[in-house]
Amino acid sequence: MENNSVLELVEMMYQMVTEAYGVPLGKDRCVIERDRFLDILDELKAQLPAEIEESRKLMAARQEFIAGAKREAESIRRVAEEHARQKVDDQEVVREARLRANELLSKAESKAAELKKMANVYADDTLKRTEDAIGTALEEVRGSRARFRSVAGAQLRDTIEEAPRRMPLTPDDDDLDDDM
Repeated sequence: MENNSVLELVEMMYQMVTEAYGVPLGKDRCVIERDRFLDILDELKAQLPAEIEESRKLMAARQEFIAGAKREAESIRRVAEEHARQKVDDQEVVREARLRANELLSKAESKAAELKKMANVYADDTLKRTEDAIGTALEEVRGSRARFRSVAGAQLRDTIEEAPRRMPLTPDDDDLDDDM
């Protein structure tokens, strides 16, 4: 099979079911090409884990990004502390060092918070799009199932309504009942 998207595969399955022949007296049953349907399901099974894995990778990258920002902030803090310790001899230098360290720490924390916020927005947006795609596919499958049930039910009612007209009772039929 070709490399189709998840939505294309769901559409192919829907089309197979809607075009399938109904089974006589089988209200919710139809006949489809098993091998073709199984091929589509196999391809769908192969693609869904890839999309889920992509989401997992994004979440892992987000965590790694946040951890890197924290490490960078910690490194900046340590550098600032070391810088401050080296200038301990002079009171003015100590005061300046503390001010500078606090500024650097504040900037680093601000940068880390901003990076974390951006990573969260990006991850949330990616997960939302994945959720929307899966939700759309689910709604399409549910709609397909409802339409299938409606069509199959109408065909069954038509079959039942036409059955008495096809088999008229004859006087010979009464003789059959007496023999039993």
